[in-house]
Amino acid sequence: MSEAILVYDDDCGFCTWWAEFFAARSNLRLVGFRDLTDELRERLPDDYEECAHLVTDDEVSSCGAAVDEALLRADIGGPVDDVVTFLRQFDDYEQYRERAYRWIANNRDRLGTYLSTTPPARRESSDS
Repeated sequence: MSEAILVYDDDCGFCTWWAEFFAARSNLRLVGFRDLTDELRERLPDDYEECAHLVTDDEVSSCGAAVDEALLRADIGGPVDDVVTFLRQFDDYEQYRERAYRWIANNRDRLGTYLSTTPPARRESSDS
């Protein structure tokens, strides 16, 4: 498989923490919204800034599906792969996964008080 790219909100500390978590445990390349190339942007949905995306040569997974794909690529340990594969067998899983993703995205400011790092968009501006 060629390179997989995780596209994320690089102005969000919570999003950056998770993107860096996955990148440190996988071969995912991180690309923030502000660093998108025209070619990569064309592959994303029109409302791409609403969630994260995992992009491969063959597919673009968005929102909760992107997290699923990142989990499967990450070397986290334990039964993560088995759990994701098991859950994907159920018809309601996709709906639940996306609802959970949306809740987390809508509460990322609050959740960011626990898991956060300075996002790239703010690292450079604070260095000036």
